[in-house]
Amino acid sequence: MVRIKICGITNAEDARAAAAAGADAVGLVFYRGSPRALDAVRARKILAALPPFVTRVGLFVNAEAAEVASTLQQCPLDVLQFHGDESPSLCREFGRPYIKVLRVTAAQDLRPAVDAYHDAQGLLLDCAAPGVWGGSGRSFDWWRLPDVGKPLILAGGLHAENVAEAIAIARPYAVDVSSGVELSPGRKDHDKMARFVARVRGT
Repeated sequence: MVRIKICGITNAEDARAAAAAGADAVGLVFYRGSPRALDAVRARKILAALPPFVTRVGLFVNAEAAEVASTLQQCPLDVLQFHGDESPSLCREFGRPYIKVLRVTAAQDLRPAVDAYHDAQGLLLDCAAPGVWGGSGRSFDWWRLPDVGKPLILAGGLHAENVAEAIAIARPYAVDVSSGVELSPGRKDHDKMARFVARVRGT
């Protein structure tokens, strides 16, 4: 079964709706340059609204180690997602499971990243959009993802109308959606989330 993460959650109502729709994980953005950015106070309220067995993911972009550590002290995150140019040593510094994001445009050799981030829980493939660190709504040319001994997560421009095709082509471990289920940046459309989850489960 393909897992589902809904990213860019900014309020408790949307978090509860994502969980009710069947999302396996939700993502909170701790990157000030994003329209979906949160501080630790707001993030704690959202995390407290989630039911058990929903994975809580915190997204960071080139953050200083002290900033990540401070966020972890205040927010009960299960997994860290590093979306920038973070080194392997920084990613593993916090003793938490982590996902490393690769920004791509088409098929490429993933082995160097697998070797460099050998202890990552998984690698997330997102569209390389100039000046944007995710949530751009752009997709890349999907290809059959290789078996690299590590879960591969597909992101970038996914929505209910194309996710079944993306899964059929790429065969990912999981899919990650943000702008494809929104009314506006940071505000989720509950019907879109439900349709997205239903399409994924239908594959």
